Amino acid sequence: MSNADLIIETIKQIDVISKQLYIQSKSFDEVIELAKNNKKKLASLPSIQPLSNKDLKRMVSGWGYRMHPTLKIKKFHYGLDFTASTGTPIYATGNGTVEKVKYTRFGYGKHIIINHGYEYKTLYAHLSEYNVKKGEKVTRGQVIGFVGNTGRSVAPHLHYEVLKNGKKVNPAPYCYNNDLSIEEYDKMIKLSSKENQSFD
Repeated sequence: MSNADLIIETIKQIDVISKQLYIQSKSFDEVIELAKNNKKKLASLPSIQPLSNKDLKRMVSGWGYRMHPTLKIKKFHYGLDFTASTGTPIYATGNGTVEKVKYTRFGYGKHIIINHGYEYKTLYAHLSEYNVKKGEKVTRGQVIGFVGNTGRSVAPHLHYEVLKNGKKVNPAPYCYNNDLSIEEYDKMIKLSSKENQSFD
């Protein structure tokens, strides 16, 4: 092989390697973009309890049929009730945008809805005070309001709901990211399914 042939062959190999590097670089860019999107999605998904409850003593009513406190009939309860003193801080359970800050005399009373994107929303009801405004961006763990006794409620508490694709789902499985051990998480899931009376 002559020097000229060797140079031509080397240039061809460099060209092939350059194209492979370009393809790998584009692929790597796509992987990085996917990782960024997944990180954003994970930060947005509701995944903590909406108030401080490490000892799990605040959850008083869970998902499912419960005795309604004022109607005195069994009704389906579409969320979790956490008992706490009026003024206890309530936290956003994932990153998102405040979609609604509203007061109704009956029902939810003062309540907030956060749109987390990725088909998830959360509702926080019976608040005493708001700490956010409609359209505000919030981050997981940010104080968004305070426990109260507004609307149809028999005692100070937080009523918490998770919606996926517009449908209410059991919030308990979404309360996993609070430094709970596996045993504590299992206990919380059992407490959430225990039949009792709701606070709303």
